[in-house]
Amino acid sequence: MQPDSMIRMTGALLQHGPASDRVYLMKLASPDVPRIIRFMEQLASTNGYTKLFAKVPGPAEGWFRAQGFKVEARVPNMFNGSQDGCFMAKYPKRERSVIRSPKLVQDVLSTAREQSLQNGRTLPEGWTIAVMKPEDAKAMAGLYRRVFETYPFPIDDEGYLLSTMDSHVRYFGVRDTEGNLTALASAEMDCTSGNVEMTDFATLPENRGKGLACILLAHMEKEMARAGIDTAYTIARAHATGMNIVFARQGYSFAGTLPNNTQIKGDLESMNVWYKPLEARDKTL
Repeated sequence: MQPDSMIRMTGALLQHGPASDRVYLMKLASPDVPRIIRFMEQLASTNGYTKLFAKVPGPAEGWFRAQGFKVEARVPNMFNGSQDGCFMAKYPKRERSVIRSPKLVQDVLSTAREQSLQNGRTLPEGWTIAVMKPEDAKAMAGLYRRVFETYPFPIDDEGYLLSTMDSHVRYFGVRDTEGNLTALASAEMDCTSGNVEMTDFATLPENRGKGLACILLAHMEKEMARAGIDTAYTIARAHATGMNIVFARQGYSFAGTLPNNTQIKGDLESMNVWYKPLEARDKTL
């Protein structure tokens, strides 16, 4: 299944396509909010998409509410440390808004929230963690290809990795004693808004159980704080106990659940939003 398409309109960045069966407003940079909303609705109507999804700063919330959008998750002070981030949705087909297996979603959340903060996880002796470079792109694409059968973004494509690496994404990887890439994650930075999405976590099956995702996340937080980022957040699979625990243990707060939001491994999955302010003291580490 091909990933959905990315398009720009008057400074706004959108993704749309049949894979996730949605229009996703990833970045609202245009003051002409009504025009962006009309464009989203036209895309959805023309292509028969069953969800319109938008990540917008608090001042734009009213515009979207007026057109039938509802807030599904809210991240305090996500934009420049002063404006909330609103994850809003509208459903042309109501059934798309109904969370499947709601008890499982609640059980995962309950399990994650019961976790105590954990610090000090360390890599196995001789293993290393570092920012990925262009020459790593081929190995990165291969690892992502092994871990994810399908994914909402083409992270298994070397060209895509190089393009995003050159713009707004920092990829971090763990290597074993022989220099083999064993785990990856990315920090998708919005420097103008002071936030970062911690995403694209992947560990090879044979190396799971070593806490590599936790170690990557802690390392990435320090690097993002140094870069002047105020707020970190993630959009994690609501049925994936492990990743929700990773963020809860690292001190992230739950912001809300996005019903049937994202196509992963060929199926639409509900997603949990977690967030964490990156405290000023971290910026000196």
